[in-house]
Amino acid sequence: MELPGFLGNALLAGSCIALASGLIGWFVVLRGQVFAGDALSHVAFTGALAAAAAGLDLRVGLFLATILVALLLALLGGRALADDVTIGVVFVWVLGLGVLFLSLLNSGAGGSSGTIAARTLFGSLFGLSAGQAQLAALIGVALALAVLTLGRPLLLASIDAPLARAQGVPVRALGVVFLALLGVYAAEATQAVGALLLLGLLAAPAGAAHRLTANPYRGLALAVAIALLCTWAGLALAYWIAAVPPGSAVILVAAGVYALTMLL
Repeated sequence: MELPGFLGNALLAGSCIALASGLIGWFVVLRGQVFAGDALSHVAFTGALAAAAAGLDLRVGLFLATILVALLLALLGGRALADDVTIGVVFVWVLGLGVLFLSLLNSGAGGSSGTIAARTLFGSLFGLSAGQAQLAALIGVALALAVLTLGRPLLLASIDAPLARAQGVPVRALGVVFLALLGVYAAEATQAVGALLLLGLLAAPAGAAHRLTANPYRGLALAVAIALLCTWAGLALAYWIAAVPPGSAVILVAAGVYALTMLL
């Protein structure tokens, strides 16, 4: 059976974003940077509003804002691991800017501001064009390859930073690069599941994998498998039940899988 064009685009983009989600999310949970991921999801919303208010493509604001703030968090934190106070301060600052840009957008965009805000908050997997889906897939695969390339030194730096430093691993530089990759991921995943739901796809499959195994290689594979399963099941659910948005369906399945691992 031939898939509808919009569903094929959603599967292509969603699968590659899920691949990146599993790999990046596993390290995010291991390094205790879930709060940073949450903050960057809100940065993505603010960046999209800023781009809309300036009359630019939303993706320009998404990527610029998340990458720049990720680098800022890395530079402000020790070992490129921003503490909760630093993240909280940046969080409040970003939310304030978001309110400002939303106000500017409301004053000059007529009735389009609500649509822009909704698409940014909840994503639009079924609304991706073929070109947008291919670009999302390319970015997702590139992120996955980057994480796999950094995997072994990043694992050592995450588990035992002093030992990694003694063996010549550039711990701080790795932390900065990883947060930059997290920023790119936040911008890309926002287009799929939305800024409001991004944390669920980033943390739930990875958290479930951490509960199921302590082996890092099995954990990474499990995180990717769970993220893909949640994405495919969520898209199928949203396709069968038109009233359910695809981003919400994906996160609903991810939350259910994580709850199941807690019972196990």
